Amino acid sequence: MAKPVQFSDVATVDLESASSYYVAETDVATAIRFVDAVEATAQRISRNPRLGSLRFAYELSVPDLRTMPVGKFPYLMFYLERETLVDVWRLLHVSRDISASLQEPDA
Repeated sequence: MAKPVQFSDVATVDLESASSYYVAETDVATAIRFVDAVEATAQRISRNPRLGSLRFAYELSVPDLRTMPVGKFPYLMFYLERETLVDVWRLLHVSRDISASLQEPDA
């Protein structure tokens, strides 16, 4: 059974920032494709939350922290499976210092 996906406030800001970047640097169509890819990734982890990689769970000592690539875009969705929902922590570009970004306050 699918679980609802909930984006944290920080993940929502990440999404808004990335989509604004695509509008400014490419075009609206690319931004829409990015948002569609984020939605498709959220639907995928809703249906099967254990699909994501545990790589950063080990690196950051955050048990069960998983990542899933966002379609063909250079972004990763970071999330935790909770009892009743999937909690999306961050949506980060792969070129960022992932460890530092996840250790920021509110992350």
